[in-house]
Amino acid sequence: MDIRVLQYFLAVAREESITKAAEALHMTQPPLSRQLKDLEEELGKQLFIRGSKKATLTGDGMLLRKRAEELVGLMEKTKAELASSSENINGDIYIGCGETEGISFLAQTACDLQKKHPFIHYHIYSGDAERVMEKLDKGLIDFGLLVGEADLNKYDYLKLSQKDLWGVLMCKDSPLAEKEAICAEDLWDKPLIVSHQASINTEMFRWLKTDISKLNIVATYDLIYNAAQFAKKSFGYVIALDRLVNTTGDGNLCFKPLSPALEAELCIVWKKYQIFSRASSVFLQWLKNKT
Repeated sequence: MDIRVLQYFLAVAREESITKAAEALHMTQPPLSRQLKDLEEELGKQLFIRGSKKATLTGDGMLLRKRAEELVGLMEKTKAELASSSENINGDIYIGCGETEGISFLAQTACDLQKKHPFIHYHIYSGDAERVMEKLDKGLIDFGLLVGEADLNKYDYLKLSQKDLWGVLMCKDSPLAEKEAICAEDLWDKPLIVSHQASINTEMFRWLKTDISKLNIVATYDLIYNAAQFAKKSFGYVIALDRLVNTTGDGNLCFKPLSPALEAELCIVWKKYQIFSRASSVFLQWLKNKT
């Protein structure tokens, strides 16, 4: 199995048609069909269910698609790194991060660096700590921005001086909106909307001082924007980080901090013994100079 064949496979998976994939690849259909058949024989698995008009991935095909996307992406990343000139630094930097105002630190560093090296490009992937670390481990991203507790044993890292503040996002006419801060007991009998990461955050549930099974968690979320739409309808109280949703002006949402205050540390992490591209190396040096 080689990268070229995986690219062919991904084209068919994307187009759901061997004919359309062949057109996109600027090749004829018979050799493409033969390459796919050879790949299936090599793996001993059927990858497509071939219909008269559509080629549908099997379960094994969907698994291969996921792995093939990672392998092809890593190859393209490596090619770009090797093509970078030492005189005129260019290339791509891949960053994974959770939803946090701390991304502004990375954005400012990129903005400052762009003035000296305008040909560096940035790719930002969003996800919780588990997803970010998975991409780091597979070499698909260069840096991760983690929010809150995380096992950093296998990473090098920079801790940011700024921290995020946990609190509750709610409608301004909610009963708890009259309070200056929210204590754990205030939330025990309320419908809660929590992030997937917060739902497994032991620090958060230590603060709540109760078992998760006793809480009324009515929804979980990945993106705070989506959770905010539920809060606007008074569906529940969103446990979230501050400064991610605009609560100023005429909007109907407000944010109240937790009491006692609960802060989330912010860390920029990368794999130990990581061999960086020139672009990633200079970016890391600028990060270190700013922390």
